[in-house]
Amino acid sequence: MNITADAVKQLRERTGAGMMECKKALVEAKGDLDAAAELMRKQGHAKADKKAARLATEGVVVVARSADARTAAMVEINCETDFVAREQSFRAFAQAVAECALTAQPASLAALGEARLPSGESIEERRRALIAKIGENISVRRFAVLSTPEHLGAYVHGTRIGALVAVRGGAAGLAYDLAMHVAASNPRYLTQAQVPAEVMAKEREILTQQAQGEGKPPEIVARMVEGRLRKTLGEITLAGQPFVKDLDVTIEKLLKGAKAEVVAFERFEVGAGIEKRQEGTGPAVRH
Repeated sequence: MNITADAVKQLRERTGAGMMECKKALVEAKGDLDAAAELMRKQGHAKADKKAARLATEGVVVVARSADARTAAMVEINCETDFVAREQSFRAFAQAVAECALTAQPASLAALGEARLPSGESIEERRRALIAKIGENISVRRFAVLSTPEHLGAYVHGTRIGALVAVRGGAAGLAYDLAMHVAASNPRYLTQAQVPAEVMAKEREILTQQAQGEGKPPEIVARMVEGRLRKTLGEITLAGQPFVKDLDVTIEKLLKGAKAEVVAFERFEVGAGIEKRQEGTGPAVRH
């Protein structure tokens, strides 16, 4: 059967697949463009499934914000290589996912995959089509949505680290600075009160063993442990960390001076923890 170059071009535009794949599909569909497109979609699904086992540790973090700047969505979209992470269609997909997460505010990662893009296709359908076009495993790993009636800071460092911070009180500039701080300093908890008891117990156990190994008397060991524990808590809690723009001031003091409070924060870094587990941590949705 004679397949015209125009028919191949139309199918490529509809599917994003390669020229030879499009021509083969048109031959198989006897020139029917719609049937060929459906066949390509099925083939794209098969390719996506084959590539799903590949480890995707590269990618981007993207943030989308509402018009009033009081709600923001952040997503991590992964791929296999840094080359694809810089590719225009991959980044356009990541931005579309972020915008969709902002609008739909789904309850789970699965629900985000089912959410519809302006084109009418779901995020999952677009993801599979992109895999067929690019030839790499692509995954929507995680997302977070934060809302606040006051100030919401959002910061993305390059394309690999992003942070959102919801602030009560203070000013918009403070919220932005705090988001930049979270991106740079990677706190694990908001305050000491939020550190789980088991984490505290484990840290105390480790520090006690270290102090005992130095041959100090028990009463000295106890004081050393408590002092070192306070230092550790300062490193892992946002409130206890030195502010990146003024290391002589802790975040706690900064907030107190501005009569402000951090309500919640989220930080994503591309590939963080992905070597240990390929599944996303799930969404964090706060209002």
